[in-house]
Amino acid sequence: MALTPDPWWAAVSLAIVLIADAAMSVRPAAFIRDCLDGVGFPRDWWWTLIVIKLLAATGLLAGVWLPGMGSAANIGVIAYLLTATAAHIRADFTGREFWVNCLGMLGLSVAVFIVAFVN
Repeated sequence: MALTPDPWWAAVSLAIVLIADAAMSVRPAAFIRDCLDGVGFPRDWWWTLIVIKLLAATGLLAGVWLPGMGSAANIGVIAYLLTATAAHIRADFTGREFWVNCLGMLGLSVAVFIVAFVN
């Protein structure tokens, strides 16, 4: 396993997607609100998801230069999305938002980990 991403652009791409996701979560669109309400995530805690996504993006970007940081951040993103998947299944909220948003992001995160860190 590599400690810095190779190719670097894979980790940076995931960081950009996470930053965009965090930005969309500041004033959540209907599909984001529906998703969070559908799994029963308390509205008072929605801000924590923005912080988590921005910290993960920061870790991925820093990991281009700091060995181990990017792989740890990528693993954290995968863990976050696995818990989101479990929340969707537990709440029986497995519609389009689950397949496209949750599993799509999980698939992207796993793919980036394999491409960038499993050499």
